[in-house]
Amino acid sequence: MELSKVTLEIFTKLEQKWLSHYETARKIRILSIDGGGTTGIVAGAALIHLEDQIRIKTSDAHARIADFFDVIAGTGVGAVLASMISADDGTGHPLFTAREAVNIITQKHSELFKVNKLAGFLRRRKMLNSKSMDKALKELFKREDGTVLTLKDTCKPLLVPCFDLKSSAPFVFSRADASESPSFNFELWEVCRATSATPGLFKPFPLTSVDGKTSCSAVDGGLVMNNPTASAVTHVLHNKRDFPSVNGVEDLLVLSLGNGPSCGRTKVGNKIECSTSSVVDITLDGISETVDQMLASAFGLNRADYVRIQANGLWREKMVGRKMEEVLKERGVESLPFGGKRLLTETNGQRIDGFVQRLVAIGKTSLPSSPFKESTVSPLVNRR
Repeated sequence: MELSKVTLEIFTKLEQKWLSHYETARKIRILSIDGGGTTGIVAGAALIHLEDQIRIKTSDAHARIADFFDVIAGTGVGAVLASMISADDGTGHPLFTAREAVNIITQKHSELFKVNKLAGFLRRRKMLNSKSMDKALKELFKREDGTVLTLKDTCKPLLVPCFDLKSSAPFVFSRADASESPSFNFELWEVCRATSATPGLFKPFPLTSVDGKTSCSAVDGGLVMNNPTASAVTHVLHNKRDFPSVNGVEDLLVLSLGNGPSCGRTKVGNKIECSTSSVVDITLDGISETVDQMLASAFGLNRADYVRIQANGLWREKMVGRKMEEVLKERGVESLPFGGKRLLTETNGQRIDGFVQRLVAIGKTSLPSSPFKESTVSPLVNRR
């Protein structure tokens, strides 16, 4: 009889442990990277630390961020980083490590965001050289064998927003759509170029799907989704084909990386009037903050499942000259469900460390890499 009690107790504990693991393991993990600016220093610092910690905690020197996330989303420079760490090198592994991606963005900064002096002189305002950016992006998203990567050629589902002037509506580039039909598959460099076409700095960017049936005249995705986290969450909640076990936000684990406040907010201060450029900066910040507030409310009591990393009070013009480690040493800021924010005792680096603990506990993702076969769905008719 005593043996039976011991046996029952053992099996009860094993069952509880298994159920606990199951509840954690079933969560779908989302990584979202904000747009804003050209340096991406806040997100860059977070990404490098994130991948370093994953490697330390798994004792795997070759572990990548894409191994532990089910969906990756990005806008603007955040989309370039997201695409770089998720692009498939042809073997099912990411083309770049987080550190390589951030270093390349830094090294190629003058090529990606080269000032067009002639245009600036004629227009009396700074314009960026689109040809220089096009060339740099084409080089980034091409394999050694010369293969030009498309939206389908990613290790994990990728989401990148832009605004389509032809339809006057937001347009989200999605690997899920690209795998359904070539009419929604675009070259990856063009996807990054489309979401980075900031009005006033670049002309609208025209692009066409690989089968030529869907066209888009794109401007900066930051105008509508500077913080693409809500788009990523919505995508997972409504994509039952790829995520059949997800019924609500309680089934999600989300890491959202900001890129610091825009310079407009810090310059405006308490002035009664502000410039047009400042209004644009405030709008971009407002979009990101509104999404953060909405998600904070949506996750409610499950706040540990939603982590937002953002620079706290750093001026963008000062961030470029500061070491990335400074971003990680800052105390984190958390949005309250019913408005306002609070300063946390943990630093941004510590919050990432805690998030990585959960990632590692769940293990590597089980979703397939790039789509393994052509869809049987007939191409969609171009309505644009």
